Amino acid sequence: MLRIGNYSLKNRLVIAPMAGVTDRPFRKLCREFGAGYAVSEMLASKPELWQTPKSMWRMNFEGESAPIAVQIAGGDPTMMADAARFNVARGAQIIDINMGCPKKKVCKADAGSALLRDEALVQRILEAVVNAVDVPVTLKTRTGWSPDNNNAVRIAQIAEAAGIQALTLHGRSRACGFDVGTVEYDSIKAVKAAVSIPVIANGDIDSPQKARAVLDYTGADAVMIGRAAQGRPWIFRDTAFFFETNRLPDAPSTHEVATLLSAHLDDHYGLYGEFTGVRSARKHIGWYTEGLPGGQSFRDELNQIDNTAAQFAAVQHYFSQLADRYERLPVEPYHFWSENGSSALRSTLH
Repeated sequence: MLRIGNYSLKNRLVIAPMAGVTDRPFRKLCREFGAGYAVSEMLASKPELWQTPKSMWRMNFEGESAPIAVQIAGGDPTMMADAARFNVARGAQIIDINMGCPKKKVCKADAGSALLRDEALVQRILEAVVNAVDVPVTLKTRTGWSPDNNNAVRIAQIAEAAGIQALTLHGRSRACGFDVGTVEYDSIKAVKAAVSIPVIANGDIDSPQKARAVLDYTGADAVMIGRAAQGRPWIFRDTAFFFETNRLPDAPSTHEVATLLSAHLDDHYGLYGEFTGVRSARKHIGWYTEGLPGGQSFRDELNQIDNTAAQFAAVQHYFSQLADRYERLPVEPYHFWSENGSSALRSTLH
C-alpha cells in the first residue's frame, strides 16, 4: 500500500494536477471512479495572487476526502515556505511542490521545471518548505531542463535528503513540453532504484495496459494519469478492474455517462457561477463528446450557448439521442500501445 507520510492511499492510481482541468469537481469525480489520490491545480506562491477569483476557486476543497493535497509553485524559498504555511492553515494536509510545469510563462518566472537548472536552489526551496510545515511535502518534477541535461536522479536524491516524502516524475525534460519526444521510463526506473521514498510514474499513461506495463518496468509505487482522464474519468475504474482481473471492462453505458456528466456540470456551475461556469465547462463537455457520433457539430453548437441552463439542457438532449442509438458509449477501446513509449518499455510489451 502506498503511503505518503501518515496517509495510506487506497490504490496506486493518481490523477495528475492539471491547471484549468483538475479543479474540485473533476478531482472529486476521478476519486469517485477510483483514483486513490488527487493533487490540486497549481497555486502561485505570490501572496498578491492568493485572493484572485482563480486562486479562490483553486483553493476550494469543500466535500473532498482526505488527504487534501495542494500544489504550490514559485522560485523563492521564503515565499514558497509562506505559501505552504498559508495553505496548511486553509486545510491542506499534504503540500506538493511543482518543479515540473514546462509552460513558458511559468518558466520565465523561474518556477516550475525552470528550477531544474539550479540544483542548489532546488535544495533551498525543498528544505524551506519541509521545515515550514508539519504535514508531508512531496515533489513533482521532470527528467531535467533538456534531454541532454538529465539530472533526475540527483534531484530525487536532493529531495529525499531534504525530507520530501514522495516524488512524482514526468519522464520528459522541460524542453520536451507535454508531448514532444518519447517518455523516458528508463529515467523513472533509475530514480526508483536510487531513492527509498515512494516514486510515482507520470507521462503518456493512457490505458490500463500501459499503466501496468509502466509499473512493472519502472518499479514505481504508483502511476499518475493526466490527459487520458479528460472526459474519461472512468479510466481509473477500468484500470483498477484490469489490475485485478487482467481484463478490460465493457465501455460505460451511455446512460451512465449522461448521468455523471450532468452531475459534473451541476458541481461545476456551483463552483464557478453562471458567467465563468458556462465558459469553463465547454472544454469538459468537449472531452466527453470527443470521438462520439455527431460530437463535432454538437460542440460547434455548444460554443454559441452563453447560459448554464441552456448548456445543461443541450448536453442532456445530445446524450438522450445518443442513448436511443447506443446502449454503451461508442468509444474506441484502449490502445495497448502508445507511439510515445520509450524503446526500453516497448521491449517489455512483446
